[in-house]
Amino acid sequence: MGEIEGSYRVLQTPGTRLGAQTNVGISTLEPGQSLSTAMNPGSKIPGKGLQIRVQGLDDTQEIYDMESKSDGQNLLSEVFQRFNLIESDYFGLEFQNMQMNWMWLDPMKLIVKQVRRPKNTLFRLSVKFFPPDPGQLQEEYTRYLFALQMKRDLIEGKLTCTENTAALLASHLLQSEIGDYDDVADGEHLKTNKLLPNQEKVQEKIMEFHRRHLGQTPAESDFQVLEIARKLEMYGVRFHPAADREGTKINLAVAHMGLQVFQGTTKINTFNWSKIRKLSFKRKRFLIKLHPEVHGPHQDTLEFLMSSRDQCKVFWKNCVEYHTFFRLFDQPKPKSKAILFSRGSSFRYSGRTQKQLVEYVKDSGARRTPYQRRNSRVRMSTRSLAPDVPKQSLSFNESLRVPGSPSSATISFQSLHAISTPPQTEPQPARPPSPPREDSTKAAPPPHYAFQGVSMDSPQLSPFSIKSPLSLSPSFQMSTLSLPGQAPSPLQSPILSERYPTDKAYFIAKEILTTERTYLKDLEVITVWFRSTVIKENAMPEGLMTLLFSNIDPIYEFHRGFLKEIDQRLALWEGRSNAHVKGDYQRIGDVMLRNMCSLKEFTSYLQKHDEVLTELEKATKRLKKLETVYKEFELQKVCYLPLNTFLLKPIQRLMHYKLILERLCRHYPPNHRDHDDCKEALKEVAEMVAQLQSSLIRLENFQKLTELQRDLIGIESLIAPAREFIREGCLYKLTKKGLQQRMFFLFSDMLLYTSKGVTATNQFKVHGQLPLHGMIVSTSLPCQPIEESESEWSVPHCFTIYSAQRTIVVAASSKVEMGKWIEDLNMAIEIAKKSQEKAEVLLDSSLCDRSNRSSDEVSLEQESEDDTHSSRSSLEKQTHHRANTTMHVCWHRNTSVSMSDHSLAVENQLSGYLLRKFKNSNGWQKLWVVFTNFCLFFYKTHQDDFPLASLPLLGYTVSTPAETDSIHKEYVFKLQFKSHVYFFRAESEYTFERWMEVIKSAASATGRMSLLISKDPLEVNGN
Repeated sequence: MGEIEGSYRVLQTPGTRLGAQTNVGISTLEPGQSLSTAMNPGSKIPGKGLQIRVQGLDDTQEIYDMESKSDGQNLLSEVFQRFNLIESDYFGLEFQNMQMNWMWLDPMKLIVKQVRRPKNTLFRLSVKFFPPDPGQLQEEYTRYLFALQMKRDLIEGKLTCTENTAALLASHLLQSEIGDYDDVADGEHLKTNKLLPNQEKVQEKIMEFHRRHLGQTPAESDFQVLEIARKLEMYGVRFHPAADREGTKINLAVAHMGLQVFQGTTKINTFNWSKIRKLSFKRKRFLIKLHPEVHGPHQDTLEFLMSSRDQCKVFWKNCVEYHTFFRLFDQPKPKSKAILFSRGSSFRYSGRTQKQLVEYVKDSGARRTPYQRRNSRVRMSTRSLAPDVPKQSLSFNESLRVPGSPSSATISFQSLHAISTPPQTEPQPARPPSPPREDSTKAAPPPHYAFQGVSMDSPQLSPFSIKSPLSLSPSFQMSTLSLPGQAPSPLQSPILSERYPTDKAYFIAKEILTTERTYLKDLEVITVWFRSTVIKENAMPEGLMTLLFSNIDPIYEFHRGFLKEIDQRLALWEGRSNAHVKGDYQRIGDVMLRNMCSLKEFTSYLQKHDEVLTELEKATKRLKKLETVYKEFELQKVCYLPLNTFLLKPIQRLMHYKLILERLCRHYPPNHRDHDDCKEALKEVAEMVAQLQSSLIRLENFQKLTELQRDLIGIESLIAPAREFIREGCLYKLTKKGLQQRMFFLFSDMLLYTSKGVTATNQFKVHGQLPLHGMIVSTSLPCQPIEESESEWSVPHCFTIYSAQRTIVVAASSKVEMGKWIEDLNMAIEIAKKSQEKAEVLLDSSLCDRSNRSSDEVSLEQESEDDTHSSRSSLEKQTHHRANTTMHVCWHRNTSVSMSDHSLAVENQLSGYLLRKFKNSNGWQKLWVVFTNFCLFFYKTHQDDFPLASLPLLGYTVSTPAETDSIHKEYVFKLQFKSHVYFFRAESEYTFERWMEVIKSAASATGRMSLLISKDPLEVNGN
């Protein structure tokens, strides 16, 4: 057939036949865009780019010129670079789709594939991942942007809260924007700037709160905003509408800890990541598969119906990203695509995890440049090289860091609070010189470590999830300290070999060596670091300097020589050096005897420690400069315990020698060549211990009282001649709001109860002070199944305390805890009754009862939000306060500790190398571990000056691994607190048993008898 030739005419429409004009319509094409390119968004006109508008968190807008084939990551990188964001992985860009739903820009896809009309779409910089604790944010600038996100959420009604809390948040935002309170300026600013949806209604309250923030810097205001917001139920919550199987309308949300279910704005359920086995979606159905033990094998899958498949997939992607960011050490590797068929989505989170991000910020050395607060009168704010706000609650899995960088910080857990110095490139102030050592290996590259025949080249520690937490991260959670970006140690399967001697005596002697290394490092905190600080600041009077250092310097020098001698003996015992030398070196008694005899000459120095502690405490109260230097020094990484604790170490060390020598004497048969020397050495040290025992008990009590004095707000003088500390811990007090968590402190003459407010100092505010004289604690008869107070108030583990001022009802976390408190309270009341001198308790007028209540009236006082958050005026002169003390651990772990527990922990100090493994990791990491003060402190080597992280052990259980743990190694013990599991491997049976013993002493949940029970009651108050 040939080609068809002819002409074609355009057919007229009925409208044109009647004379109507041609309808040109409204074009939706971009200028210069053709219909063909519009139908295919991927093919843009050659040479034509994209102009994209991005709105910052301060509401400023900027235009970005992008290539037409740019993907989301290109735009994100441009935005983060222009905003100079270092902690960029917390943020993302969001836009509204055709259904007006906010969507996150996918970094892995082309922009034109995600947004229909990029040029006409407004992208918003927003916080994508909300950490549970603002202390996990390293940068002041990041916290500023987070505060702006809270402001945006308040305005848009996403961060719902009470009027009081909303006004408090707005007042801190106002302080950061215009500075200190001014009646006229406040009114004008609130008239022209919206901070809350119903701002006019609460304007007076905002201004009232703002008046209390006098002197607060913008950075401190940002921190306060985040600290208050993080405790709200709607913090970081983004609703995804759904329905359950019965058709009830609900909202789903994803957070750092897992999935949340809301009915309206009320949270009705939470599914932690640890309980979830699998997340998936099928069309419009969102499926959550739980582990069988959560709901049983027949109810392991929960199903929710969403409005569309797209909404279902969007929420599923958010869940995948949140889980990866907060729970994994590093991002999972992308799956290889199937050649023929693919099943399911290949979507994976492409950014850094929180652990990797924290490690990158600390170790990258990125330069801190000034940033601009566009809405603040203080226009420029340089990023701090020193921390300006306390870093909070890192969990153990979230806080361990690779050492070696100047920014390595001491991090304390599962709520544990830590202060760490952000990384910096500017020169840092010179640190005090370390004392001269025989082996100056610290400046050398990390050595090739060997642990019983297994080598590790600078094993990596794990990143930061917390903390997690440290961790802080349970949510006090050191749940969690792990290190981002760092692969597990190459050590995959340690094999124990017979490298070291197998005699138990060798490992007992090695315990002397390892604990002596830690002890000498503790002495250096005073002799090197603290001395250097007070000399540099010229803060200590000459007389006190002489008294302090003339007593401790000779002891330090003696122990340096003693450590060197023990190290040489162990080297010969192991055959590490001088193998050609003949002699009987497989014993330690002769070294101990010689040095214990020499140590007796230093008894006079040890007897002066009482005077040293007393004079130092007096001087810090009298001299403001010394007090400031003292508190700032306690914030340094090297001071990992309260400073005055280190002054007690020389006397406590004598007890350690005594206990170790007793183990040696029990191990050796009477005819052993080393037995007699060990027995003589034990006799010498036992004499010194007996001579100093009463002094040690008095000093430990004095040290505890001074530590509490610094931690408590609202009590003038806690240190009294006859006052002894008995127990501290967490109880729930019945108030008008219901049961409220309170921290109680029991002394020999009074009972204090306090609350922890949202303050920059992490201190506890005293709410009540009850004298023990005349106090009664309600108890049940043995035959009664339920306590009287339990039946009265329907609260488990509840008891009532009747005092002259008021009656309070409190509840313990368990029956064991209740038993401990009732036992110690009754014992202390009996001591107060029998004492010939009744202690006069000076009650602060502010703490006295505000009304004439009868003694049997139950105290249900309304504790205002001002009490909970603590007024700023009472904290104006407070410095940042470290939160690694026992009381903070008791608060987060909901437990208590007595003075006898403290004394037992002192006796059971231990240190040495261990291999550590996380529950879900493959490799073992070699760490120098120190047990003291109910905590494990982790170092890379014994030569390090400060720990990388700490794990408080209160509440943990210690056991051997079960079959299901799949740990097929010798000498492994398992630490567990809820879902947080760690495995540690010792080098021998003896060291394994010792670690189990000392950890059980700290982690045990069984009740222990109080130290005061063994004393005569008349002696207690007569000291």
